[in-house]
Amino acid sequence: MELIRSLALLLALACAAPAIAEELQVGDVAPEFSLMGSDGKQYSLADFRGKQAVVLAWYPRAFTSGCTVECKSLAENGHLIREYDVSYFMASVDEVEENRRFAEETEADFPLLSDPEKQVAEAYGVLAMMGFAKRHTFYIGADGTILKIDRTINPATAAQDMAENLGALGIPKR
Repeated sequence: MELIRSLALLLALACAAPAIAEELQVGDVAPEFSLMGSDGKQYSLADFRGKQAVVLAWYPRAFTSGCTVECKSLAENGHLIREYDVSYFMASVDEVEENRRFAEETEADFPLLSDPEKQVAEAYGVLAMMGFAKRHTFYIGADGTILKIDRTINPATAAQDMAENLGALGIPKR
């Protein structure tokens, strides 16, 4: 009986959820964002338009195992990414202070962006039903269009994979 009640509740929640916007595709204009970073600075996609590509790597939750592995991969192998003319960020729906502590613990040398209101995560189509972000990475060209959406992230090789994708997309080296 408890199982039936739980299933009924899940079904009711799914039906009551707002309609999901059409999924973003390669070639679409990336949704604008202005989010606070773990370094205390505000970052907006508009600041990079016409200047350089942006990588926005969404992750579910600070201090969880897969997210820690992914963040450490980017911190330890960020030199591979920095060969390219790109700004890169990890982003979650965690509070700014949580991401600041997470960045400090993982020795992240790049900003972790916070979207606690979940509006940007929703605009990017990464907000999971449980209220956290899906692990998806968006490669955004200097013109603001989406060049690639990676939905199959391997946290352990995230930095190497990111650098490989940047090369394959023709992002110029510094």
